[in-house]
Amino acid sequence: MKHASLPTPSDFAAPPSPAVLAGWLDADHKARPARLAALRERMAREGIDALMLTSHADARYFAGICFGPNEEPTSGSSGWLLMTADALGLLVDSRYIIQAQREAPDAEHIDYGSDVGAAIGTWLHNHGARQLGLDAQEVRHAVWERITEAAPGVELRSIRGWGRALRAVKEASEIERIAAACAVADRALAGILDQIRPGVTESALAWSLERAMREGGAEALAFDVAALAGGNAALPHGNPGTRELRAGEVILFDFGAQVAGYRSDMTRTLFVGEPSLEHAALYTAVHRGQAATIDLLRSAAEQGGPLPSGRACDVATRAAMAGSPHVYDHGLGHGIGLQTHESPSLSRGATDDALPSPTVFSVEPGIYVQDEIGIRIEDLVAVNTAAKSLTILTRFPAEPLIVG
Repeated sequence: MKHASLPTPSDFAAPPSPAVLAGWLDADHKARPARLAALRERMAREGIDALMLTSHADARYFAGICFGPNEEPTSGSSGWLLMTADALGLLVDSRYIIQAQREAPDAEHIDYGSDVGAAIGTWLHNHGARQLGLDAQEVRHAVWERITEAAPGVELRSIRGWGRALRAVKEASEIERIAAACAVADRALAGILDQIRPGVTESALAWSLERAMREGGAEALAFDVAALAGGNAALPHGNPGTRELRAGEVILFDFGAQVAGYRSDMTRTLFVGEPSLEHAALYTAVHRGQAATIDLLRSAAEQGGPLPSGRACDVATRAAMAGSPHVYDHGLGHGIGLQTHESPSLSRGATDDALPSPTVFSVEPGIYVQDEIGIRIEDLVAVNTAAKSLTILTRFPAEPLIVG
């Protein structure tokens, strides 16, 4: 195997300055009326005069309130959005009222107290709503029933993913933030390469990578770091433990940073010492599979579109990996932005619709041999048919690297 030179932290962009961060906040403020208008246009098209969205990503995107990445389990109904053609309400409890006043001044702040269903029903009644679209998979049955009791004249209609669908198309400042998060992750991995050697534990490397991201510009992690050695790397979503690295095996890192609310996601599989010919061939197959989809996307983007479907991308990668053993059973990729997993999907289960543009998503094929080895390569790709461009936002080399 050819020995590629190892990257260093200085190979990647520095963290954004305070002025850049402020500029992104201003870009969101200016974009928010158009975002809300797009939602209201769909409401009118679907015959719904009121809408409720429950994700914190939607709360930030459409109203401006910024919850921490780990607040979802403890925030109750705070951050739920209510909309009509001319009103925007934000549900908050006493913990978030001051924050809502600062970050979401254009929304009506609804302190729902101890009865969120009644508060929603009252708001709907006060704004003359007759139909409410809400996600039946996200709203508890008890809350659904309480809304019905509190607003008996309002029809509840199940909708799903309206905010997520709009967020799939990325604005320029959103792509800049994802790229900045990628650079934080790139620098962090480059900065710990000299720590990767036989005898070091998975958990020690996971902590080093987390610390490097947090000290290198990340406001948070996109998700918990995976550092998996040898046979453990065959676990696509495994957790690092006390296993020590050994010469002649791989260490797989799956990790991401968050910058200004937006996330990155990268997987790199590194060889700890010279790999066997068999393992080197597996890596080549994964790299070839990823390149097949990226080449397909680049060709379509440079012609001005339309882009292939997420299903077609998965087919292209699997065709390029044909004949290789233990090819991945998970999806090929996913959108990313305010959440680590967003629309669009690249997978066998994706639709045949063309991918949206401009957008950002991962391309992450893998090969997993139980108890022996796992190899995955994941990069974030930004495509823009109007600009006839494809940009790989992850800059850490995807070619095989030998460390240790």
